[in-house]
Amino acid sequence: MFSFYRSLVLSNPRLWLLIILGLSVLAVISGQSFKIDASADSLTLENDKDLKYFRDVVKEFGADDFLFITYAPKNDSIVSDKSLNEISLISTKLEALNDVSSVVSILNVPLLDSPRISLTELSQGMRTLATPGVNKELALKEFQNSPLYNQLLMSEDAKTTALQVNLKRDTEYYRLLNARNELRNASKEEGFSKQADMAHAEAQFSEYNAARLKRESQTIADVRAILDQHREHADIFLGGVTMITSDMISFIEDDLVTFGIGVVLFLIAMLTVIFRKVRWVLVPLLSCLLTSIWLVGLLALLDWRATVISSNFVSLVLIITMSMCVHLVVRYRELHLEMPKANQFELVESTTLHMIKPCLYTSLTTIVAFMSLVFSGIKPVIDFGWMMATGVGLAFLLTFIIFPVLMLLIPVDEPVEEHDFTEAFTLFFAGLAKRRYVSIAFISLGLAAGSIFGITKLEVENSFIGYFDDKTEIYQGMSVIDQELGGTTPLDIVIKPDQQFDEFVKSLETPFEAVELEGDDFLEDEMGEELGDLDGLGDAFGDMGDGFGEADEANAPSYWLTTKQLARLKEIHQYLESYPEIGKVLSLSTVMDLATMLNDDKPLSDFELALVRTMVPEDVSDILIKPYLSDDANTARITMRIIDSDPELRRAELLEKIQTDLQQKFGLEVEQYRLTNMMVLYNNMLQSLFTSQIETLGVVFLAIMLMFWVLFRSFYLAVVAIIPNMLAAGMVLGAMGLAGLPLDMMTITIAAITVGIAVDDTIHYIHRFMEEFPKDYDYKATIVRCHGSIGKAMYYTSVIIVVGFSILALSNFVPTIYFGILTGLAMVAAIFAALTLLPSLILLCKPVGNGDAQKARMATESNS
Repeated sequence: MFSFYRSLVLSNPRLWLLIILGLSVLAVISGQSFKIDASADSLTLENDKDLKYFRDVVKEFGADDFLFITYAPKNDSIVSDKSLNEISLISTKLEALNDVSSVVSILNVPLLDSPRISLTELSQGMRTLATPGVNKELALKEFQNSPLYNQLLMSEDAKTTALQVNLKRDTEYYRLLNARNELRNASKEEGFSKQADMAHAEAQFSEYNAARLKRESQTIADVRAILDQHREHADIFLGGVTMITSDMISFIEDDLVTFGIGVVLFLIAMLTVIFRKVRWVLVPLLSCLLTSIWLVGLLALLDWRATVISSNFVSLVLIITMSMCVHLVVRYRELHLEMPKANQFELVESTTLHMIKPCLYTSLTTIVAFMSLVFSGIKPVIDFGWMMATGVGLAFLLTFIIFPVLMLLIPVDEPVEEHDFTEAFTLFFAGLAKRRYVSIAFISLGLAAGSIFGITKLEVENSFIGYFDDKTEIYQGMSVIDQELGGTTPLDIVIKPDQQFDEFVKSLETPFEAVELEGDDFLEDEMGEELGDLDGLGDAFGDMGDGFGEADEANAPSYWLTTKQLARLKEIHQYLESYPEIGKVLSLSTVMDLATMLNDDKPLSDFELALVRTMVPEDVSDILIKPYLSDDANTARITMRIIDSDPELRRAELLEKIQTDLQQKFGLEVEQYRLTNMMVLYNNMLQSLFTSQIETLGVVFLAIMLMFWVLFRSFYLAVVAIIPNMLAAGMVLGAMGLAGLPLDMMTITIAAITVGIAVDDTIHYIHRFMEEFPKDYDYKATIVRCHGSIGKAMYYTSVIIVVGFSILALSNFVPTIYFGILTGLAMVAAIFAALTLLPSLILLCKPVGNGDAQKARMATESNS
């Protein structure tokens, strides 16, 4: 294979230089279409059943995208003429934007208690704060005390109000999304017959979504421009999923540029300090840059998109490529000292011959580490794994083309023997390992025990608001909403009729409107309580139905529009409000409380409940009823928002407690209700992190053990080689647990990446050890030689990797900062383990045979 490589690549450097330049131009052209994805799909579990259910709920109850604006006047009351004029101006300007359908604010929501109106008056028209003659102080009191508006449109201290900017529903987006999801499900059931259709649907949705995200970003920019015109009068913050998506795209773009430029500048500085020659700066740097350009071009061609998790892929590829290049440079310089008369071709050939095997195996182990992330089940982590596995493979391929081609076109220079601080540093650890290898082994056991203890303390609880720097508008806006306006993370409970009601409806042999009921005929529910006079109810719906269905639907039995079931719903509503972690709770109970208030504080009868539903104008119904009751009035929805910044919040425990109490305290059947929305989806992702961490690490260690076994042809040596890497990975996870740093979408990748990259040092060290050991069959002498040669390359690459990862701390995304710092610390642990524990284990275990016996046999053979 090497002979083929020599004849194909090394013998034709000029041809390959032209090929590389030509393909690089194509990669630059292709890379211009590289896209970024920060949609909700990029932050969810792959194939999450709760995600599918949530989309069904959205279809049933309706939910458009919207932006949330908090407005807190600096020197005036919220209901002062100046403040209201400002809110009106902002609303008018926002409504003029192409993608905005409406703006809901304190100016245009119905006033029911300023002063109080009757149910009859409600059906005759809607009064708002903008209506002439409205008492503003009464309106302010209503906004503060209303079960609907308090902490939704107005903070409890009446110093902050909110505007909800509803965006036009993108029907084409949802059509393509539903088509894609349906084909995904069909392809799982029907196999290859649907693969082509699914691929086409994926491409269509992906292309449209990219254009949609770009359009949304422009809308966010336009909204911000409008808000900037009014910030002198009030503290204004923008929030909402659409805004977060737009800002995260900006973060990713900034991170790609910042990390890329930062790593390149750092690499230039490091290469200059280490090698002090122009050629040893330019050749590795060109290899790294061209590899990154090719990778971006390839990803653009394949339409693989960067997410907030993979925003560091350029810097990682630069670091990994540079690591390989440094090993080649160090080996070239060593061979040049050994063969001072050799020409450039001989030196390049010998360098690549010695390094291609260990670099191939280090690339394969790193690819295995990144591929293990595919088992995480978290879409952005899966994408990151695929992207980096592709990048590492490309880095190996191009390094062994670009480096030798460039070197062959440069004349050979004079060999230089250097004894610098690095050699003294690595030789110090060689001496330490020779003298204290037993102590090092015991210290490592202690560190392993401490790491295991720390790992048991790992948690996955994370605050989404804590993902962002406190200087960003995402953080500031979410903080205001969280603390003043009822929480940020949405959670819904959808409750359907019980089994007995379903059986009753199915038992009707004819459509319900055809059943003849006379006089005092009543239908009774399963508890024997009256549902109401259906003759009167039918008349009411028949005469007054306005968009809620035809007469046959109105006459059908309703599960929730009964006093008994509403009382039950009210108990659940109040129970949810009792949790300090839960902010604003809204449900049909909220609406009925308002209706009771308008009915002179008298509870409504079953007939009146149904009547209220028909009396409410459609625009009011869109706010008060439709979000909480299905069209057939048989499915109720309770919406609430979780206070994400609450330090006592434990998502999994809260969801489990609610689930248990719905059954035990309120008698709901398991099949009757379901929790949904972003709280559930986010918790699913968090809870998957533990199992994902175990699975990814298990895959990594198993695969690397097998590769070591093949590479070193010794199971015993493979075990010795894997132990330092397991310790490095365990130490970083243990440190996270002891420091109280939770696992998240980024930090879940640290252990696998640590093993995948740190194992490179192990492979290079043992490969050199296997080359050096037969010279004298002396374990200690061989360790000294290895520390003085390959140990220097290991030190250089480790410094590059550690500082390179530390550059990620410049991100605005907090998990990326933790990822950079923790991975850097893990690599520090890895290099120390490789320079101390690995040689200590070799001296303790003697995995390549008894050196004394081999020396004696060598002496005998020499004498004979």
